[in-house]
Amino acid sequence: MSNRTFTMIKPDATSKGYTGAILDEIIQAGYSIKALKWTKLSKELASEFYSVHKERGFFGELVDYMSSGPIIAAILEKENAVTDFRKLIGATNPANAEEGTIRKKYAASVAENAIHGSDSDENAIIEGDFFFSKLERF
Repeated sequence: MSNRTFTMIKPDATSKGYTGAILDEIIQAGYSIKALKWTKLSKELASEFYSVHKERGFFGELVDYMSSGPIIAAILEKENAVTDFRKLIGATNPANAEEGTIRKKYAASVAENAIHGSDSDENAIIEGDFFFSKLERF
């Protein structure tokens, strides 16, 4: 089990001005930020990042959405990082998310669900490596 996870604050949340509030919730939950980047994905980079979904019907829509505006990418550290972070952000569908979770507070729909969180230790490493060089991590 790793003590690091990866997250992205998605275009819907950054466009609505939720970035600071979401980062504050993450820090208040005991995570330390080990890497942080404000960036915008091209369609090519969004396609590469989400290539695991390329055979699914929603892939094109997902790529368009994720390249529609800026995102915040971050590597976070805390004991039991992946599992605890998934609890903090809540269910993918904000209607099913528990009260107090990030998605319950800031997400509009399944498609615009405000934040990404790695689903495994292995994916946290892969996703973090996608966005950050070793020199950008602390």
